[in-house]
Amino acid sequence: MAAAKSDLGVRVGSAIVLFAIAGAALWFGGIAFGLLLLVGAALLLVEWFALVRAMALGGGARGALALLGPLLVLGAVGGLWHIRDQLGVTAALWVFGMVWATDIGAYFAGRAFGGARLAPAISPSKTWSGLFGGMIAALVASATIGDRAGIVGIPLWIGLFMGLLAQLGDLGESWMKRRAGVKDSGSLIPGHGGIFDRVDGLLPVALVLGALAFAGQIAVRAAG
Repeated sequence: MAAAKSDLGVRVGSAIVLFAIAGAALWFGGIAFGLLLLVGAALLLVEWFALVRAMALGGGARGALALLGPLLVLGAVGGLWHIRDQLGVTAALWVFGMVWATDIGAYFAGRAFGGARLAPAISPSKTWSGLFGGMIAALVASATIGDRAGIVGIPLWIGLFMGLLAQLGDLGESWMKRRAGVKDSGSLIPGHGGIFDRVDGLLPVALVLGALAFAGQIAVRAAG
């Protein structure tokens, strides 16, 4: 019991520190946010290539993964930068909020309803109820934060699909870790594992929404 409480304390403490750093960088934007993205991307790629090497040693090599990692990470970083820089801090929170809501909704729906496993060979703890709970939570976050941010150009029910995409990103990382024979992508964050463990769902969401914003499909209402 003491060990469990100690582990919980470490996890909560790490989460508070991470939230403070990320929140401050997001709020100030500019160089602060850019540095956070660049440092995070570099650390994330280190973990990605370590997983790819471990998969190769275990007979699960995927040559395309060595190319996919940089494309996914750089695309997500570029997407987040563009949204924060061009659309504002609330629009960036809209992106983060959908991913956070997905994680929270999936966890509580899975605990409350249980049911059939989503992908037992990849991630035994995930359920179909968790999948739908995460999607609904992302929809709520998209509608509330997106309205506050003044998001226009796309329907805010896109949150349903972002909730699905975030969980596919989570499953993708789980598949990589299972093939590599590891529990976490790294040990950088006490009680939480690696950077990849914390942003696996954010990467595809930021990539897609960033691409839509860059293409002019997402904008914000002019003030007044």
